[in-house]
Amino acid sequence: MPAQSQLTARLIEIFSAIQGEGLNVGTRQLFIRFALCDLRCHFCDSPQTWEVPSFCRIEQTPGCRNFETYPNPVPLSLLLGWVERQNQPGLHDSISLTGGEPLLQASFLVEFLPQLHRLTGLPVYLETGGHRPEQLAMILPYLNSVGMDIKLPSVSGENRWQAHARFLQLCHDSHVDVFVKLIISATTHPPELKQAAELVADCSPSIPVILQPVTPLQSPHDLPILPPTPEQVLEWQALMKHHLKSVRVIPQTHKMIDQL
Repeated sequence: MPAQSQLTARLIEIFSAIQGEGLNVGTRQLFIRFALCDLRCHFCDSPQTWEVPSFCRIEQTPGCRNFETYPNPVPLSLLLGWVERQNQPGLHDSISLTGGEPLLQASFLVEFLPQLHRLTGLPVYLETGGHRPEQLAMILPYLNSVGMDIKLPSVSGENRWQAHARFLQLCHDSHVDVFVKLIISATTHPPELKQAAELVADCSPSIPVILQPVTPLQSPHDLPILPPTPEQVLEWQALMKHHLKSVRVIPQTHKMIDQL
């Protein structure tokens, strides 16, 4: 492990905003968006996170969108200073580690997260593709909640069933708060929803599941991504509720209110 002075993170941005997805929807979070992702989901609305940019964007005043740019990679001490400046008393409900895929920088997070807790006292929430259980295990002691995706092959183009199962079991066994998010679109195959429901139920039928209709976009793969019909959403929610206690439908609300 390198000395602390040498520890660096590869970032996209840091900003304060209203969480628009999952069980934390509507809460105020301080977002730390990490660069790099090893997935290439068809519905990705953040392809700029797939690689490491030369510069990252750091909001100067929470919620004001007055960004300044700094070179990547970012030293740990500098990142802590930016977080401390953003962390106004009583403003944020939690800190979101998002991406990209934050777990690709797990070695950095092992050193960063204990200091983040001491500095802010805020709960730490991990947003993840839910496919890297070995890296998750490295930082689970420092997490308060996890929102993990299950990537449906018919929607995402990815197939990670075994990794998702191991990942979810680790979260459940550690007693961290966890929920599962599934992006659904007009191309969703219902048998995959059944498989996802059974995967979650095998771990615990009480784990909340969020069905998130895709926000229409032109994907990075030049494929039009269209949302499901209301009839499909109702049918698919009912299908999953045969196996699970809590299946909610929540769209990307932050895009409705023009939040970053």
